[in-house]
Amino acid sequence: MRKRMVVLALVLVGVTWGPAEQITEAQRGRRATIAESDLRQWLTYLAADALEGRQIFTEGYGLAAQYVAERLREAGVKPGGDNGTYFQSVKQHAYRITNNSTLTIEGPGKPAVTFRHGQGVTFATNVGGRQTLTFDGVEFLGYGLSVTEPTHDDYAGRDVKGKLAVWMGTGPSTVPAAGRGGAAARNRFAIEIKGARAAMSFAAAPAPPTPAQEALAQAQTALQQAALAVTQAQAASAQGPAGLGGRAGGRGAAPAVPADLTSVQRVDNPVPPQFTADERVYEALLASAPTPFAQLRTAATAGDPLPTFTVPGVKVTVNIDATYAIIETRLTKNVVGIVEGRDPVLKSTYVMFGAHLDHIGYRTSAAALGGRGRGAGAASAGPPDLIFNGADDDGSGSTGMLGIAKAFATGPKPRRSVLFVWHTGEEGGLQGSRFMADFPTVPLESIQAQFNIDMIGRNRDDNPSEASTVYVIGADRISTDLHNMVVDANLTTAEPLALNFEYNDPRDPNSFYTRSDHYSYASKGIPVAFFFTGTHPDYHGAGDEVDKIIFPKLQRIAQMVYEAGFSVADSQRELVRDNLGPRTGKGHVGMIVK
Repeated sequence: MRKRMVVLALVLVGVTWGPAEQITEAQRGRRATIAESDLRQWLTYLAADALEGRQIFTEGYGLAAQYVAERLREAGVKPGGDNGTYFQSVKQHAYRITNNSTLTIEGPGKPAVTFRHGQGVTFATNVGGRQTLTFDGVEFLGYGLSVTEPTHDDYAGRDVKGKLAVWMGTGPSTVPAAGRGGAAARNRFAIEIKGARAAMSFAAAPAPPTPAQEALAQAQTALQQAALAVTQAQAASAQGPAGLGGRAGGRGAAPAVPADLTSVQRVDNPVPPQFTADERVYEALLASAPTPFAQLRTAATAGDPLPTFTVPGVKVTVNIDATYAIIETRLTKNVVGIVEGRDPVLKSTYVMFGAHLDHIGYRTSAAALGGRGRGAGAASAGPPDLIFNGADDDGSGSTGMLGIAKAFATGPKPRRSVLFVWHTGEEGGLQGSRFMADFPTVPLESIQAQFNIDMIGRNRDDNPSEASTVYVIGADRISTDLHNMVVDANLTTAEPLALNFEYNDPRDPNSFYTRSDHYSYASKGIPVAFFFTGTHPDYHGAGDEVDKIIFPKLQRIAQMVYEAGFSVADSQRELVRDNLGPRTGKGHVGMIVK
């Protein structure tokens, strides 16, 4: 990609501003400029072999976190973590769960029938805190699919907001299996995109086990009990007669009792229930339906079209009742910094920027480790064979955010404060952002918007025609205001980018909207904007190296995100959270705005 040839832009790149108190009055009216040389220096370190792929719970990730904290200190960004530090301790708990949740169905003129977890109905592992939901409206949604290629929309003409969404089957024969998505994705779509309060899918009851299967199960249970007894004996031996010593297997060992759930999130927060049910439940639920369950099941098995309808006269009660016992805790950390706003009142509100600092580690010899990497918890007999340095994923976003943080710290200050979070554990399930969203360092209600940067250093599929393209995802789903401010900020930059909204389509099979850290905040109702340049052949591969990063493009995107964030942070009015969804702001899905 070509470098900017505008003389003024080249001059500004060379400007170096000191700490905020040293900024002259002439400088105070200008926005800062992010230096490409800074980005190159920072990313060269973060994506170096010495950091061994920055996997969560490893020394390499700790080195990366310390490096970011040092750069923040040098720039004058204030610590925003625990106890006056740059680090927020992220606690990952392993739980044993006792689930007593139930589903009760009361049909027209029929007595209520209750199904318990594990007996006709199976609730998701993390059902959240206790709650009881009652539904007088139940929507049967056929296959529960909404896809664009080929067009198939089971939600057409149906309003599921606040209702129980019910569906069944793998999908119609007209939709390729690769484009259907699994049960979890369809349940999530019903709840998070369409507004259902709960979602239920069909899972046939398992056939009774054969005598051979029963014998195998008994043998496996006996082996597990024997292994547990050995582990407990080793632990008791390690403690010694005086009760001293460490935990069996050392600090990194797995818990003696297998965990049902490992999570950084609060487990006492109520969440929309997701569950599967077998024939008994569906027959009771659809007893008054216009199409009998047996007929629906036959059609679903054949991949034939399924009707959609409201189930008349049925009342459903979902009672969530689970207890969680912590059996292990592991610690990692987010890196957090703050630049205070200049307005004495508005500085208690925030615009948040985020990127994930972790990547997927490295792999050592398959012969020695069976294909597992040391970063995944295996021991190593030698140096790594393949290091997944993640220069683009998400070294580019982490580096771009360092540039943005330095710009806010050394340049003019907006009215509102700015919060920066380098998240841990995104690759393992958005762990750092989920923890921050549940245990925020500032009140969630004070956060105006969250800007997420994940992979902004290359072109989609390494296509040179995308040299100026950045994909913007989710900016208009909660706040049309935010979307419009991003578009306007881009147009005021020295070299506007091509904003593409293709991946903002809620039916996009990639579902990028749900796959990066912004989603943890969107789930809390915070307006988000996700900036992304697409995947490429080195995505999650050992070839994702610094020498393939397009630094001029990285600089342009970081500068644009800084400008957009500054506009939001400097606005005296709050963003309107209209929740109109995609296609509501300037431009539309698939349209390039430049």
